[in-house]
Amino acid sequence: MHVPRATPNILAWPRSVKRLVVVVIDVLLSLAAMWLAFTLRLDQLHWPQDAQWAIYAIGPLLSVPVFVRFGLYRAIFRYTGLAALSTTARATAVYGLMLLAALFVMQKAGLSVVPRSLGILQPLIFLMLVVTSRATARSWLDGLARRGHRSNMRLLIYGAGTAGAQTAAALASARQPYALLGFVDDDPGKAGRSINGTKVYAPRELAALVPRLRITDILLALPSATRERRNQIIQRLQPLGARVRTLPGLSDLASGRVSVQDIRELDIEDLLGREPVPPRPELLARNLAGRTVLVTGAGGSIGSELCRQIVREQPQTLVLLDHSEFALYSIHEELRALCQMQGRQVALVPVLGSVVHYARLATLCRTWRPSTIYHAAAYKHVPLVEDNAAEGVMNNVLGTLNLARAAMASGAAHFVLVSTDKAVRPTNVMGASKRVAELILQALAASPVVAFDPLADAGAVVLDNATQFSMVRFGNVLGSSGSVVPLFRRQLAAGGPLTVTHAEVTRYFMTITEAAQLVLQAGAMARGGDVFVLEMGQPVRILDLALRMVDLSGLTVRDAAHPDGEIAITITGLRPGEKLYEELLIGDNPEPTEHPRILRAREEHLTWPALKAPLQALTDAARHGASARMLTLLQELVPGFAGSAERPLP
Repeated sequence: MHVPRATPNILAWPRSVKRLVVVVIDVLLSLAAMWLAFTLRLDQLHWPQDAQWAIYAIGPLLSVPVFVRFGLYRAIFRYTGLAALSTTARATAVYGLMLLAALFVMQKAGLSVVPRSLGILQPLIFLMLVVTSRATARSWLDGLARRGHRSNMRLLIYGAGTAGAQTAAALASARQPYALLGFVDDDPGKAGRSINGTKVYAPRELAALVPRLRITDILLALPSATRERRNQIIQRLQPLGARVRTLPGLSDLASGRVSVQDIRELDIEDLLGREPVPPRPELLARNLAGRTVLVTGAGGSIGSELCRQIVREQPQTLVLLDHSEFALYSIHEELRALCQMQGRQVALVPVLGSVVHYARLATLCRTWRPSTIYHAAAYKHVPLVEDNAAEGVMNNVLGTLNLARAAMASGAAHFVLVSTDKAVRPTNVMGASKRVAELILQALAASPVVAFDPLADAGAVVLDNATQFSMVRFGNVLGSSGSVVPLFRRQLAAGGPLTVTHAEVTRYFMTITEAAQLVLQAGAMARGGDVFVLEMGQPVRILDLALRMVDLSGLTVRDAAHPDGEIAITITGLRPGEKLYEELLIGDNPEPTEHPRILRAREEHLTWPALKAPLQALTDAARHGASARMLTLLQELVPGFAGSAERPLP
């Protein structure tokens, strides 16, 4: 008859069978502890005589019910921790008191010739045996579970501090078969030492360590490290050929616990970011606290983050405008939950509508009287706007004009346009339309009295201008709907290829959170007609970013020099209207401001009387789909814009 091996099948035993086995083991340990206690007390090898047999029987009869009462037979040995060991100690103490009492009773009755000290010595020995059995069982069963799974995941943890030790503990109790082979730490005092038997190495040993131990993954357990320091470490790890992953930041680990589920891919901030400058609370709150605020495009990438930041500053009312029903619903529900969780009393007003419809905007502003307006609604995907130029102009140009006029009519104090680096010497309709939006606000800001002709679906009117207009211009936002980093991650998950439009294309990048904070702070510094430029750091070559993401995924690039690589990178060619390099300034010598990452640009612009006629013609051409006329007018309004030379605008 075939007898199955006692290997991982033990893990599949019924729970009742496992409990019975543990009870039997505890009975045997109780008997062994009694024998050892007698032997030590009498200082000779012991064999029970007469009434001493009763004491051997009393031990298990007392210990098993006590252990059942304390729930020790409900524990899962593979996940036994300090809490279970503490419970075992308390249960054994209770058992010891009961045994000691039984010995006293038997001695008083003349039924025992057992020394009373046995009531102390036997429970102590029993506790040592039980704890040892539990620890041995945990180690053995964990080994069986790991051998029952096939895995090539061989890990190093970078960081031998509290987070690193917690990560190792989480990996030890995880069902996934991770093989932790070492820690790495920058502290020279930790090198050569060990944490729970796992050696700590110095960073200089990594180059030799990774191939020698066949390391596949490196986990960054550095929740309190600065972003600059994390970037330095990631750059050091990039050429090693191991996949690099990370744990959450310090605020996310406030509970003091780390689980395997906390391990995730590197943040986009880790890939491209820089150390953020803490926001200045007085600037954030200046135009927000206790006021009515309107955000257009509230469901978009930038608009939704603006809303999250604004809610934290306790406005009286936050009006959310978006033309997408789902996006508006999503951000409204998120903000409601945020206000409830943080105990903030902010009236949230979701408004479904488009900035192209002036009457809707006029009613909205007249009803809610916003003091501060952040205009983030825009069509900004370059190829899509290039293919739908008339809609891009209507939304980005006419929408800005409509909202500016409604703001002036309702007496709004501040109006901030979220602009883009693509408005600087644009090569595409999206950038040109955003530059025209900037020109509108610059012209209105310079005019104390503004005469409107029927530009915005309404009759002629003259308005006194008390609204302070400003614009904030910045580059690409990490993690937004059109960001390249999520695209590369999806392509990596699919096995490639990673698509790059040109080998030399470069872009500026900034995180959504930092961009939104800087927009709010820049608007608070406006004097009227300001063009603020956010300091974006050094531009990043997209091809270098793609190569870095492949390396940090533990994969290799497949090219002519490395035909056996795993991930190909394909150059697809520049898309219509796409530039190789983006700029942030039209003029020179920008002025510093109160914030080190916000500059005030000096740029020439048109007056309102000079702008009004071509603006009217541009919006008319967009309404009627007159593409050639629209292109000519954009070229007249935006110096340097050539449009699409290869094909007419749609």
